[in-house]
Amino acid sequence: MAWAPDRPAARGRAADATGTTGTTALEVLRALESGPRGLTEAEADARLARHGENVFPGRRPDPWPRRFARSLRDPFTAVLLSLGLVSAALAAWGTACVIAVLVTVSCVLRATGEHRADRSAAALRELVAATATVRRRPAEGEEPVTRELPVEQLVPGDVVLLAPGDLVPADLRLLKATGLTLHEAALTGESVPVAKGAADLCLQGSSVVSGSATGVAVVTGADTVLSGALPRERGPRPPGPFDRSVHGIARILVRFMLLTAPLVLVASALLRGRGLETLPFAVAVAVGLTPEMLPVVVTTALARGAALLARGGEVIVRRLPALYDLGAVDVLCVDKTGTLTQDRPVFDRAVGPEGRDDPAVLHWAAVAALWTLHLAELPAPDALDEALLDADEERGAGADGVEGVAALPCGPGRRIASALVRVPGGFAPGGYGPGGDALAGSAPYGAEPVLPGNVRTLTAGRGPAPAYVLVVKGAAEDVLERCTRVADGAGDTGGGRDGSGRAPGARFAGGRPLGPADRARLAARADALAASGLRVLAVALAERPPGAGPYAPEDEQALTLIGFVGLRDALAPTAAEALTVLAGRGVAVKVLTGDHPGTAARACRELGLDPGEPLTAARIDAAGDAELARLAARTTVFARCAPEHKARVVRALRTAGHTTGFLGDGVNDLAALHAADVGICPRGGVPVAREAADVVLASKDLTALGRAVVTGRRSTGHIAAYLRITLSSNLGNVIAMLTAGLLLPFLPMLPAQVLVQNLCFDAAQLSLAFDRPAATVHERPAVLRPRALFRFMTAFGLLNAAADLATFGVLALTLHSAGSTGGRAAFHAGWFTENLLTQALVMLLLRAGRDAAERRAPLPVRLATTGLAVVGLLLPLTPLGPALGMTALPPLYYGLMAVVLTLYGAALAVARARYDQSPAARLPGLR
Repeated sequence: MAWAPDRPAARGRAADATGTTGTTALEVLRALESGPRGLTEAEADARLARHGENVFPGRRPDPWPRRFARSLRDPFTAVLLSLGLVSAALAAWGTACVIAVLVTVSCVLRATGEHRADRSAAALRELVAATATVRRRPAEGEEPVTRELPVEQLVPGDVVLLAPGDLVPADLRLLKATGLTLHEAALTGESVPVAKGAADLCLQGSSVVSGSATGVAVVTGADTVLSGALPRERGPRPPGPFDRSVHGIARILVRFMLLTAPLVLVASALLRGRGLETLPFAVAVAVGLTPEMLPVVVTTALARGAALLARGGEVIVRRLPALYDLGAVDVLCVDKTGTLTQDRPVFDRAVGPEGRDDPAVLHWAAVAALWTLHLAELPAPDALDEALLDADEERGAGADGVEGVAALPCGPGRRIASALVRVPGGFAPGGYGPGGDALAGSAPYGAEPVLPGNVRTLTAGRGPAPAYVLVVKGAAEDVLERCTRVADGAGDTGGGRDGSGRAPGARFAGGRPLGPADRARLAARADALAASGLRVLAVALAERPPGAGPYAPEDEQALTLIGFVGLRDALAPTAAEALTVLAGRGVAVKVLTGDHPGTAARACRELGLDPGEPLTAARIDAAGDAELARLAARTTVFARCAPEHKARVVRALRTAGHTTGFLGDGVNDLAALHAADVGICPRGGVPVAREAADVVLASKDLTALGRAVVTGRRSTGHIAAYLRITLSSNLGNVIAMLTAGLLLPFLPMLPAQVLVQNLCFDAAQLSLAFDRPAATVHERPAVLRPRALFRFMTAFGLLNAAADLATFGVLALTLHSAGSTGGRAAFHAGWFTENLLTQALVMLLLRAGRDAAERRAPLPVRLATTGLAVVGLLLPLTPLGPALGMTALPPLYYGLMAVVLTLYGAALAVARARYDQSPAARLPGLR
């Protein structure tokens, strides 16, 4: 049996039946208390109640309240909640209420987004639901009835019928099979169909390519190999880019915030003799320094991006931080089959023994494929045969004029197929004929037959007896060992015509003897074709006398090798374009496959991806962790990979500092999906792979993934824009408030004023989610870097503090009695107004934008900043102003403040322009 994950411990008689080797079909049926006629309906119902439904034991989605409670573990959310409790203890109910609203909004948005993603994933599971064809008896003594049954109602002991296109619904033991081949890529990663015979096992997750079979279900549900492939208990996932960046920034800011409150208290006590009455102001200053809307903005940006992707039906983001991680990916690991290539081969070339192109080799390979299909009772050709038939028909040849007599297909342990055919029209008994007419009726579509001309010629139309030809194709080494002769290349091997315009014929006993040197040379030629990335079939012929009796494998001897056929994987239609787009966006694609290194390298070259020197599983095993990290960073193709090799390569790339995504759809991809920063699975993947993935694609198409990467980077751009705006503004305000608090005999702003200002500013910044990110955000992976972000915050925060301090001078000039109660209210109003106006300027001038030539903000941002300015100007004049400790300002203040704002805006624009020309310009905090 091909590779499959280790089975869990045997679970009852059914599991024992699966794991037992050498057990006859009758013994398996007895162990399952079943029979060839199937179970009765009553017994099936009893087993369904005993074993449970035949469904994948996926994780149960967390209830909404648990998601809400889990959201409270976010660093900012937890600290804000703590500050709210402190405010409530100090009876600062306004502060406590504002903080409670912020915490609630953040947790609701996050829990709702994850709940919506799980509902979408559940809908995907419904899309792949299927039925099984089952043989059951209505009651004891009645005849069995074949009917379609929902897969979840299948039970151990059910007799299941398989046909082309069916998904294997459980782990089956075959009772009989005819030409059965299965696609087991979901289990093994190998794209070539696997032949199965009676007494073989068929595992859930594989699909029928050709043939038919009857089998008995030995295990279902959680007991199948597919369900048991994913460990029940997995270790904690390593921190991803989201945890390392957003949470890293949060933790640093929390430290600043926790230091600010004690600093304000100590400075006020030492310099102004104030006591605990300063504590509400200290808490308000700490909240003012904190980007308290960060959880809300992060969740809103990610949820909006995930909703846009889900709306198009292309991508489902199951874990919101995974969208941020997608934007940070700089290495994408993919399998070859189904991603870079289609899951089917196409004809590439046919060569004679000397290596020259020879269409005759393709013709005879197609003859064998056609009559094997018809005579061996195969319901459909396998992928290789289909490619041969299509290619031969495109040439205008074909094999309809050749009459099939018998055929032997491939099977378990048998890597060749052969067909005995009769070429009608009669042949001269031997030697070169007089050059008669072409073979009558031997070529359809009006084309004359293409026969090798390098051996003794038989001419048609003179003799009464037809020629019987044995055509054998298959694995090169298996065909070669059955050959005793080889076409010597003396004639027209290209299938051309002689001087008279007549098509050449051939007596297939010709050629020259195949010596050891010839055999080694031909084996080397087949190996060279395989190394170039082709799947190689050898083709051989032999003339057989008529009426020789039943045809058997023993007759596949004394053959004449006429050449080799090479097939390559059909490229995915959008793969080349997608690779170009991903490369232009700074994402390196690495191919992890179980295929031959040459096959993978050839596909990469045809798609414009330089494969370099492939790294094989043996080399991966021999390398230590540090060496593998160096090798993985510079290698593009990893071939002959088992599941453990894929996971180890992914971990090595992460160790080397790369943010890694892995696209996989099979059981053999589970370990790598778990090891990657972002696990990605197409909708058609096996259930365990979809459950393990962070992102589910509608199809295994890199173009959809490219769009998801862009969406992730846009979401990160929105988060970065919020952080740089709010941190620079908040830092400037805190510096100014601390300075004013030490210079003035009263608090520069009341706690309620600080919180109302923050609430207005934070509400306006939600509009940044509708901003158009800079064009450069798509060009490279987007990762928030705390150091770069804090450098930006410091530079622009000091500029903002200078504007605030200049406002102090304006207020000193316009207010002659600042120490009085009315003067304090006017001072508070003046600073409140100036703060909101400078914050509106910061939003307009420091937002992401697209580029310098397209700086105009979108409508939501313009409305938000306008509203912020209006609140700043009018709130002190409304009845709410006195309630917040503010009063109307003299007209002179507004004139002087306009001058300050003009100078500040000009300085901000100049600083932004200089920053845009610096190497770190592409969104501060991003790499």
